[in-house]
Amino acid sequence: MDTVHNFLNSFLGSFIFWAAWIIIPVVMEVVPSLGSMFVLIKKRLFPKHYPTPAFEPEISLLIPVYNSADTLEECIRSIDQSDYPNSQIRIFCVNNQSKDNSFQVFGECQRKYPDLMMQWLNAKQGKSRALNMALFNSDGKYIIHIDSDGQLEKSALKKIVHKFEGDKDIDCMTGSILTFPDQVQEYPLVFPRLLRKLEFMEYAQAFLAGRNYASEFNMMYTLSGAFSAFRKSAVLKSQLYNTDTIGEDTQITFQMKYLQGLKVSICEDAIFFVDPIEDMNKLYTQRQRWQRGSLEVSALFLKKDLKPHKMLSDENVRTLMYDHTFAFPRMIWYLALICLMLMNYSFTMIAYSTAFLFLLYIIVGYLYYIAINGFLSEFKELRSYYRKQWYIVPILPFFNLIVFFIRFAGVINSIDTESSWKVKNLTEEGQAFKEAAASELGVFAKAVRALRAFVNKPE
Repeated sequence: MDTVHNFLNSFLGSFIFWAAWIIIPVVMEVVPSLGSMFVLIKKRLFPKHYPTPAFEPEISLLIPVYNSADTLEECIRSIDQSDYPNSQIRIFCVNNQSKDNSFQVFGECQRKYPDLMMQWLNAKQGKSRALNMALFNSDGKYIIHIDSDGQLEKSALKKIVHKFEGDKDIDCMTGSILTFPDQVQEYPLVFPRLLRKLEFMEYAQAFLAGRNYASEFNMMYTLSGAFSAFRKSAVLKSQLYNTDTIGEDTQITFQMKYLQGLKVSICEDAIFFVDPIEDMNKLYTQRQRWQRGSLEVSALFLKKDLKPHKMLSDENVRTLMYDHTFAFPRMIWYLALICLMLMNYSFTMIAYSTAFLFLLYIIVGYLYYIAINGFLSEFKELRSYYRKQWYIVPILPFFNLIVFFIRFAGVINSIDTESSWKVKNLTEEGQAFKEAAASELGVFAKAVRALRAFVNKPE
């Protein structure tokens, strides 16, 4: 009897251990990476060719502007230099209470690029209302939203429009977002440049592999706010951009999927370049905003569906729990460290298992690396730069770990606070923590002094 009991304890202990450390990452990480390889092979063997339409349809580009004097001209210049005919492009620059000379830059662009039809609209009630104003003023067959601090790859507009024209089942798409390789290289060596290279590789992995795989199975979680496109007929049937959340890109994606039942896709070879992250403070505030927006949208759409058992049946619930809030499996791993020690697993075994887990992530990273090299085959210079970053792949798991804790902090900071685009950066939160800790310690020290004075009070 004791033998059976010991065997069951050993088996259950081992099962719990390996389920927490191996099975979950295999299901949640390895399978999608293999899936991205499958998608690449499928697209290579059975490529979809979208014929050039008899004439290029008119498109409307919506560009939200907020203190964009330093980037707006480069953004508009990339539109002018694209291979989509200028005569079929109408640009709406929607100003959201800029305090710099963005309007003067716009006026200069009108002089420099006379072939582009451009209009300036003033809005005073936030980014979402600004975009909605532009939507009502637009008259193109397709509505394309791009951020003012990025630039289009030369063929991006034509590729995304031709995919719309060739596949009538697609009503909204995102392009692929990457950071400027040249700007990454401009930063000093070691940590500043390493941080930007990690971000570059993360974006490439997220869009060219991850979202490509999700799009293939109609599991796209969110369109990119930096570069997204819609059939005008579809977006005007929606509730437009929501004004009650800072995650307006995710919110309109959920509208398309949940309220209209439309297909959301990616045009992986339509690339939009954005500036690299400036520093850890910017990374911290950016990811916290994304986190907050995701939580706000989930509260609007997934209140009834947000149950753990639906992770297997609903891709939005699965993505939300796995990647956009508590990063469910990663939480298991961190908590499991304590639990495994309490279950008398040796420190050596836990250390080896942790190393094995990170090795698994590195293998997954290289699978993505191979797939992305395939996706970039037509972009020679970009592919060449990407291939040279092979040594960044083993560091990505540590970067992702840092991002996880930033997002987890975003979850905590979202509790009982009002939605706001501006959040504290890492330095500000560190200072606030020091002040709070000093205040609490001061109260504690005062209480100790009072108690000591009472005990030592002379009779």
